[in-house]
Amino acid sequence: MKKRLIAIICYALFWLAFFFMARMFFILMQYHSSFQNSIGDLSDTFWHGAKLDISTIGYYLLIPLLFIIPGAFFNGNWYRILVRWYTYILIVFSSMIIVSDANLYSYWGFRMDYTPMLYLKTPGEAMASVSTMKIIMFLITICLIASLFIYFYNKLIDRLFSNLNRIRYRLPGILFFMLLCGSLIIPIRGGFGVAPINAGTVYFSKNMFLNHTAINVVWNVGSSAFAQRPLKNPYEFGDLSIATDIVDSLTVKKGITEKVLNTSKPDIILIVLESFSGYLIGPLGGDSLVTPNINRYAKEGILFSDFYASGTRTDKAIPAILDGYPAQPAQSIIKEPKKSQSLPSLVKILIENGYHSSFWYGGEINFANFNSFVIGSGFHDIITKRNFDPVNYNSKWGVHDHILFQTLKDSMKSVKEPFIKVVLTLSSHEPFDVPMEPVFKGSDVMAKYKNAIYYTDKTLGSFLDWAKGTDWWKNSLIIMVADHCARIYSDMPNYKQNVFKIPMLWVGGALSRSGLRIEKLGGQVDIPTTLLDQLGISSNFPFSKDLLSDQSKSFAFYTYNEGFGFITDSSAVGFDLKNRMSVLSEGKDPDSAEKKGKAYLQVLFNDYLKR
Repeated sequence: MKKRLIAIICYALFWLAFFFMARMFFILMQYHSSFQNSIGDLSDTFWHGAKLDISTIGYYLLIPLLFIIPGAFFNGNWYRILVRWYTYILIVFSSMIIVSDANLYSYWGFRMDYTPMLYLKTPGEAMASVSTMKIIMFLITICLIASLFIYFYNKLIDRLFSNLNRIRYRLPGILFFMLLCGSLIIPIRGGFGVAPINAGTVYFSKNMFLNHTAINVVWNVGSSAFAQRPLKNPYEFGDLSIATDIVDSLTVKKGITEKVLNTSKPDIILIVLESFSGYLIGPLGGDSLVTPNINRYAKEGILFSDFYASGTRTDKAIPAILDGYPAQPAQSIIKEPKKSQSLPSLVKILIENGYHSSFWYGGEINFANFNSFVIGSGFHDIITKRNFDPVNYNSKWGVHDHILFQTLKDSMKSVKEPFIKVVLTLSSHEPFDVPMEPVFKGSDVMAKYKNAIYYTDKTLGSFLDWAKGTDWWKNSLIIMVADHCARIYSDMPNYKQNVFKIPMLWVGGALSRSGLRIEKLGGQVDIPTTLLDQLGISSNFPFSKDLLSDQSKSFAFYTYNEGFGFITDSSAVGFDLKNRMSVLSEGKDPDSAEKKGKAYLQVLFNDYLKR
């Protein structure tokens, strides 16, 4: 029995060393952020993070301790072989998560959770953002780490499980190991407290990077996997009726709408621009050289200059834009057809009012459950990657934007009016490879990103210039809006406004106003109500407001995986949901903004759970 106990203790220490290495690997991979902190602060991440390390080790010990009990009755090497192969599998699995997380953090700004696993249903599209060299380096790194720890396991631990004969005093031995196995609930739960351990347990600093470093990413993936569909609202901040009153006051539907269209039934093209960040858009205070065509058309259209993305990914943007439904922090309603198909739909309402609808995307429609959502939205025509000649598959994601827009132009030589066409671009997605000689020199990520945006802007400008010469232009409304921003550098805080500020621009012959700048704060969820009010069509999007109404409130709400942001004309807050604390507090009355943001999220998630 003593030999078995020593083997189990050493086995646990092996995994503790493994997770020590994992945290060190993350620190080195994120050296830009890491080296802005002192050695002492980085050391603290190991101490505080040990809580989740030990919890993960508790899970890993379950199988060895369960199978050690029948070992009381049998001799032989079967137990050693079982533990060896079980450990090999865990090492490879854990290494894959650790390496993936260390790479994804630079782009996402939060530790990896179960989200990327959802994309493995379409592995080709999931890997499309990554260059071949990065994939090779990714696989090599996984192999190196896994091989290294398999070697250490074989050298130091495996031999401890050899020659484990039957326990001499079987009953006491069995009871002891049964008790030891049952006691794993203590480290797994994180102690004897009423509340089980969670990611926020290891938060110890006002610096979110240090808190993130303390998280055990393997634990985080497993925890989020089991928490995919909460049965109870995790964002209950107070009385629901009070929260509902606050949200109703924010999304008041009364007021006088300023009419900016000269027709009540325009032809509509809604272009969703992949990763068009506000900080690169000249009229929004960004680089004036990156989007010359948007800059040009902003002078003759209507620019919404204080406009925000609802979330951080396309699968969260599409329900916001088309259904007026805000992004949830850790969930994505588009992946749950039963829920998403219960949402009020801009496209369905327009179809009911005589519009012909089509959805245009040069990529794989099955990615992130887009297919189910698009079909559920009722589009008459759905054009995707499979509708293009494979010879044009010159982008990792599918066909480049100039092919997409050329095909769209060809289809519009004869059109059925009125129409609503939703176009989703893709060339400005990572890895930012576009069929164009670089305009911005350099091999860094920002240079590549600027070139990708420039290319799509050029393609967009060419399409708009062509459209102005068509017969249907005089009755057209073209809405251009980004799906989300791109977080290029890891030192861009993922809760800051500039990571969510995006452009929305209306142009077309159906506009009765030109060169107008709307400065009221708003977001993607406000598009359906704002548009339908212009068309004189009644609607009920509970989280949406009319940006052109004199009574609608000026605010924007956005979420990221670990929190939310709420902006008013006078204040801005970012709230971390894991640690239940503000990470951003600016302006005259941030407390009021935080209260409104909490109410908005509480009511939103309550609505999400009921669908």
